[in-house]
Amino acid sequence: MIDLHSHILPGLDDGSPSLAESLEMARLAVADGTTHMACTPHIMPGMYENGSANIIRAVRGLDQALRRAAIPLALYVGADIHVAPDLPEQLALGSVPTLNRSRYFLFEPPHHVLPPRLEDLVLRLINAGFIPILTHPERLTWIKANYDVVERLNAAGCLIQLTADSIVGAFGRTALYYSEKLIDEGRVDIIASDTHGATRRRPGLSQAVAAAAKRCGEDEARNMVLKRPGQILANRPLEPVGKAHAKKPSPGNVGRFAGLGRLFKGGTA
Repeated sequence: MIDLHSHILPGLDDGSPSLAESLEMARLAVADGTTHMACTPHIMPGMYENGSANIIRAVRGLDQALRRAAIPLALYVGADIHVAPDLPEQLALGSVPTLNRSRYFLFEPPHHVLPPRLEDLVLRLINAGFIPILTHPERLTWIKANYDVVERLNAAGCLIQLTADSIVGAFGRTALYYSEKLIDEGRVDIIASDTHGATRRRPGLSQAVAAAAKRCGEDEARNMVLKRPGQILANRPLEPVGKAHAKKPSPGNVGRFAGLGRLFKGGTA
């Protein structure tokens, strides 16, 4: 399986605090069936001042440590990128990393407040040739009052990533409810661990895949942790599965969303 969201790099954010912890996280992931993992520390101005250069160095260092420890886990560069007005420019400059230098990147809105002009930012990102992967919308506290925003982001071209622990109820009833709702509506593209440690928020995808399979079937559940993550790392064109189910924009918004589908027909660098 391929895990596209992890905080396994030591000392870069609120994830692994040490190399020893990172190695144990890797062992747990491999034991659960994960073979490839994107290293995606937070990038949050004012709190986690990470960028492409230091993340690449950290991935190389951890990769060398994995080889010495004979842990068969392939690592990829990425980041868990928080909302910022200049994000399209930062991605274009390469100062913040996409997933394995693809057009795809993890996009994390604030957990407790729906930011203004979020949809406009997403459209700017897509028009610039980047594809946001909306991380764990089921855990956002504003989803209940603003589920239509998630629907519109999905319709605009955002991929949807659920946290594995949400699907098995570890984040509580609300996150479980919206995980199941998104799966049942056919909106979920990816399941990822969002692991932060070897004892809390441990790595592992297999239990979530089994739970998802009961709702969407085994083939589709496997697509969420194998086929689509592989396509993302290979930078292949990938249209959100939820676009077929997403609500059409209201008449007042048709102009804002018109023509976005053609962006997925050709690749970007």
